[in-house]
Amino acid sequence: MPKASKELLQILLANPRGFCAGVDRAIKIVELALKKFGAPVYVRHEIVHNRYVVEGLEAQGAIFIDELDEVPTDSPVVFSAHGVPKSVPEEAERRKMIYVDATCPLVSKVHRQVERHKDNGRHILMIGHAGHPEVIGTMGQVEEGSMSLIETVEDVNRLDPAKYAELSYVTQTTLSVDDTADIVARLEERFPELKSPKKEDICYATTNRQTAVKSIATRSDRVIVIGAPNSSNSRRLVEVSEKEGCSAKLVQRASDLDWTWLKGAKIVGISAGASAPEILVEEVIEAIREHYIATVELVTTAEENVIFKVPPILKDVA
Repeated sequence: MPKASKELLQILLANPRGFCAGVDRAIKIVELALKKFGAPVYVRHEIVHNRYVVEGLEAQGAIFIDELDEVPTDSPVVFSAHGVPKSVPEEAERRKMIYVDATCPLVSKVHRQVERHKDNGRHILMIGHAGHPEVIGTMGQVEEGSMSLIETVEDVNRLDPAKYAELSYVTQTTLSVDDTADIVARLEERFPELKSPKKEDICYATTNRQTAVKSIATRSDRVIVIGAPNSSNSRRLVEVSEKEGCSAKLVQRASDLDWTWLKGAKIVGISAGASAPEILVEEVIEAIREHYIATVELVTTAEENVIFKVPPILKDVA
């Protein structure tokens, strides 16, 4: 019996996608630390939320741990891009450890805002997702009780205006732009004196990737987002597509592709979360080409040229 001919498929490739400047810097910091100090270099938590990246660094000599008490005092440790509570570097200094902070500069900016709000006597609302490392790190910049976590509009409705004389808010950098706008609008409605950030906390890369996905979702039958299940910004991209009316799935590797789900699609959008390397995008496209006669159209909605410097301790090997 003759083989069935491949169907035609158009791929809309979102741009920007994949690595952002903060992720790029964090990975480079671990690689430079290995170059400077030699293996092993310990890393507190996943440097970024992507197993492919983490396993690649493990192969070079990085050891990923949960807490500082797993690190020998004479070994260097790197803090992840998501940021850490103040207690972590304080403990490292108490133990006289060599540590390198790979916190994304845009997350560090939020940390400084939190400190300023606290110094000005304001109670701080953190818009974010409970349990996310960035939220834990940001809320850990001030004493317990100084901040409250807000995840939904319903959480805003439950706040007691009489309890807070002066309020301010900050946000996790990887949230849904649209969902956060709804929460902020309700906060401003209930608390007219609310102090907002001078500049939006949701980072440029998160915003740009969501805009790009909106653009391809309106033209696609399906959208594939390459990223890890624990990556907040990647999960938001799936949600953005589905809000535009286009079914979307999060995959870590080409092996995760659901060919039954793709059946019948003529146009498929592809994007990648900020911690997913381009090699995984290429892997997915190649897998699709094994099943379809696929053409690729690059859909560009923004140009990115942000670069973050590495910490001074690594400048001599950069």
